[in-house]
Amino acid sequence: MVFRRIILKRPALPTAVVGLVAGVTLYPQQIAWAESIESHSPIAKKPIYEDAHASDSSPSKSTLPTPSKTLDNPPQPRSPTITDRLAVHIRSARLTVYENVSSAEDKVNNILTEVLHLENSFTSTISSLRPPPSSGERLLPGSVYVLVSAMTGSILTRNRNILFRFSVPLAIGVGAGWVVLPITMRNVGDLAWTYEEKVPALADAHLRTRRSLEDAWRFSKVHAQLGAKKVEEGVNGARQEVEKWVSGKE
Repeated sequence: MVFRRIILKRPALPTAVVGLVAGVTLYPQQIAWAESIESHSPIAKKPIYEDAHASDSSPSKSTLPTPSKTLDNPPQPRSPTITDRLAVHIRSARLTVYENVSSAEDKVNNILTEVLHLENSFTSTISSLRPPPSSGERLLPGSVYVLVSAMTGSILTRNRNILFRFSVPLAIGVGAGWVVLPITMRNVGDLAWTYEEKVPALADAHLRTRRSLEDAWRFSKVHAQLGAKKVEEGVNGARQEVEKWVSGKE
């Protein structure tokens, strides 16, 4: 009785439940958005949330460039800035300074090399003129004798012309050198000949002069021998005549 009374007192509860179930079944579920979806709305509206704006501004598949468009429009080269131009100028200046310094260093090295070469050549030349110790030839007294001989020739020709005053002391000094210092004079002659070979005309003149002096010395030697022989023959003949005269007188 009690349950029946409760049901009779609430006749609208089953009707409300049935109506709710029918509404849910017949009417589809749909989410309520703050703004409509872009595909359903022909007019774009400004979103009220920043996340939605960021998601819209992100590139989509439709906005990404295709490879063909990227190849057709290559990126333009960036123009050099002031810093880049300054770096280029500084680099060129450094290279110029380096080249100049390297060139100057090479020139200084070449000059020093030539100076060292000349020094070595001079010292080796002077040492080559010195006679060997085994020869017994001494430069100090021999050079003094040669100098005194040249001064004697200058004294003898002090009242002559300039040609004799120059040639006679030189000839006497050279002759004294060949007598007193023969090895040193030979070395000096060889050194002079090496320099004369660099000038062919001077070398030919030297050879002709030497040949003429040798011929003159040879002829004078032959004539001296002939004169000595004639003198000896005359002395022998005179002695024989004297001997004959003395023996005939007796």
